[in-house]
Amino acid sequence: MHFTEFDTRLAAYGLLISDDDQILLTWFNGGGRTEPGWTMPGGGVEFDESIEDAVAREVFEETGYTVDVGDIVAEHHFTLPRQGTRRPMRSQQFLLTATITGGALGTTETDGTTDFAAWVPLGEVTALHPRADIIELALDVLRQRNH
Repeated sequence: MHFTEFDTRLAAYGLLISDDDQILLTWFNGGGRTEPGWTMPGGGVEFDESIEDAVAREVFEETGYTVDVGDIVAEHHFTLPRQGTRRPMRSQQFLLTATITGGALGTTETDGTTDFAAWVPLGEVTALHPRADIIELALDVLRQRNH
C-alpha cells in the first residue's frame, strides 16, 4: 500500500530504570476508546516536535519527572485495517532511554489518559495485566542488555 493511502501515528516512550531495578510505568485509563492497562510513559509525537522532545514532554506530563532523553533502543510497528470511514493506520513506536533530572512522581496532565505512574520491580512486571506491547519491547531490551 502506498504511503498516501494510510494514516501514520508516531509514538515515543521513555525507558526509565531505577538503581534498585524498578521500571517506571503508567496506568492508561483508555480514554473512553479502549481498555485501560499498564504502559510506558510516552505517547503520540506532535506534528512539529522531535521524537526526543516528545519523550521529554510525555514523561513530564505522565510522571512529573523532567528527563534527559538518550538513544533509541528499540522500535516497533503495527498496522490496523480500515475501520468504517477511517483509513488504514500504521503505528510506529520508538523506545528511548531517559534519565531523571528533576521533578517528583505525580501525573501533571489534566483530563488526560494517564491516571498515575508507579515504579514497579522488574521481577513483578510480567504479573501486571493488562499491559501494552511497548512494555514487552522494553523487557526484551533489558533482557538483551543482561546477556
